[in-house]
Amino acid sequence: MAYDIDPELAAALAALPKAPNGALLDLSDIPACRARVAAAEEWLPAPDADPRVKTETLRLARADGSLLDVLLFHPGDTDRARPALVYFHAGGQVLGSAHDRTARAYAADLAVRLDVVLAAVDYRLAPRTPAPGAAEDGHLAYTYLAAHAARHGIDPDRIGLAGASGGGAVATAAALMVRDRGERRPRLLSLNYPMLDDRNETRSSHEIVDLGVWDRRENLYAWAAVLGERAGAPDVHPYCAPGRATDVAGLPDTFIAVAQFDVFRDENIAFAQRLIAAGVPVDLHVYAHAYHSWDVFAPQSALTRAFEQTWHAYLRRHLHG
Repeated sequence: MAYDIDPELAAALAALPKAPNGALLDLSDIPACRARVAAAEEWLPAPDADPRVKTETLRLARADGSLLDVLLFHPGDTDRARPALVYFHAGGQVLGSAHDRTARAYAADLAVRLDVVLAAVDYRLAPRTPAPGAAEDGHLAYTYLAAHAARHGIDPDRIGLAGASGGGAVATAAALMVRDRGERRPRLLSLNYPMLDDRNETRSSHEIVDLGVWDRRENLYAWAAVLGERAGAPDVHPYCAPGRATDVAGLPDTFIAVAQFDVFRDENIAFAQRLIAAGVPVDLHVYAHAYHSWDVFAPQSALTRAFEQTWHAYLRRHLHG
């Protein structure tokens, strides 16, 4: 398939280092891929800490006694209650950490731009922890902050859930858990090119096979890690693959952004359509001439600036309005 990619994004893609398989990531060996990503992280210059941002790490006890790290980024004084955004990083549910230097810099920047407490959740990764372990971590982080908001300078009625790519699956499944368990409703659900459906049956899941960012091959490897032999089975629970949800009524106002040349394009559009049919207010944006995670790989491009303006305006309006 020919990809008519925006020139700025095409230049950024061409400059990215590739694995021996020709793609950005080789998920055929996830531990080896993690090691390569960690090595690349070490080579990147350490971003300067923003003196405006105060940080703290919460260590929340799970039911089994293990601890979940939630990193809080406060954009200034803590003498007034701010909205909060509980954020789940990208990485196909198999890569990444809220502790990574680039993830911390991103979280601090977003906290300042939005004037919110940014809560970055260091959720468990597959295959060591299969689904719905990551979603349970998301549920724990959200419900703890809602219950102890005053202690952390947070307005409990203005807490949103947000995630990118694999983190979008975690955020969505956590939102479903919160709804089903009758807990305080999140202010919003923000999803940037979310990884929602393990079945890989859509047109876009078959089209995007050789772009090199996150193609069908990488998605199949990731879902196999997340679900094991359950991947593609008829009875996968929505907490494990939220694109399986048929009842989406009662979810919060939702923002979805996805690229034209993204393996997730059609499953994201289908999920938005189900939300709309269920009466959930949805802002859906499909970015032409873009590929998966374009804002990460081409952060200075005009298309990224346009996306961020739209996304940040949505978040400010719903969290502060």
